[in-house]
Amino acid sequence: MDLTISVALCTFNGARFLRAQLRSIAAQSRTPNEVVISDDASTDASFEIANQFAREASFPVRVIRNGETLGSTKNFEKAISLCTGDIVALSDQDDAWYREKLACIEKEFCGPTAPTAVFSDADLIDDSGNPLPMRLWESFSFGPREQKHFAKGEGFSILIKHPVVTGATMAFRRRFSDLILPIPPTYVHDSWISFLMAACGPVAALSEPLMQYRVHSRQQIGPGLFTLFERIASAQATGPEFYLEEVARFRQLQQRLRTCSPRFPILPRVLQEIGGKISHREHRARLPVGKVARIQGVVREILNGGYWCYSEGWKSALKDIVGFSQMRRDEPVRKGSLTYGQSSERH
Repeated sequence: MDLTISVALCTFNGARFLRAQLRSIAAQSRTPNEVVISDDASTDASFEIANQFAREASFPVRVIRNGETLGSTKNFEKAISLCTGDIVALSDQDDAWYREKLACIEKEFCGPTAPTAVFSDADLIDDSGNPLPMRLWESFSFGPREQKHFAKGEGFSILIKHPVVTGATMAFRRRFSDLILPIPPTYVHDSWISFLMAACGPVAALSEPLMQYRVHSRQQIGPGLFTLFERIASAQATGPEFYLEEVARFRQLQQRLRTCSPRFPILPRVLQEIGGKISHREHRARLPVGKVARIQGVVREILNGGYWCYSEGWKSALKDIVGFSQMRRDEPVRKGSLTYGQSSERH
């Protein structure tokens, strides 16, 4: 089966690393059929670099410049809407793809499982291109057990607990664009797309790192939290307000999926899981302050399995028993005001 592949690349003040990423796309063993570059009103040389690439590339390149800054989610929405290939591969501006990335993605889409989307692991590098001591999946504890669920077509049961799909590593079938677009502004684009794709069919997780994912100080959305201290601090700062905001986002997802339920036979089960997630998060957000009543509420949720289906098991239950900070949870570390990627909420 012959597939056409579009690359949707979003830029915003990313001139420092953009040339390296564009070179890595041009060097693919399986070159893209087109590249769509949407520049979000950059004030540096990003737009000029993109246009130079368009003039020199051996494949079609379309460069668009927004009249005003849309933000990462809406900029990716625009780039995706302009793609024409069977497959849309998302690209950040500050990474570097390995030569076989698109070839591996295409092979997976043509395989027997016919996935709705594909994503991979990545090697982490610093702003100078030096390797960091762990890979992307390891940074947010996406281990072999959860990878097996994806291999069995059960990716949604993992995503409902925590996000594991990084947009810069993801590609999906463009025929789902009418379901994906528009992307609600309350969502990060990769979280929204991965939920919808996993709700509609199998999502393939490739354990081979297919790119170098750059970690640097000006990131908007980055990898997971590296140290135990960082993870504990993040969990302690996650309180009722964050859970209720998450409930609102899942209600948006629920509504979008209901509009297309006749097309996908697995959606009734998925919608039931989303309902369970909403109920669990509402329960955690409304746990009483008093210790006795609080422990009773946690025990009830332990007995009905909510902490294991929709959170991080005993870690989340113990966090709720101890009590959480009433501070508003800060946004997770994000991959540059320069680039767009993935966030992770644990516990």
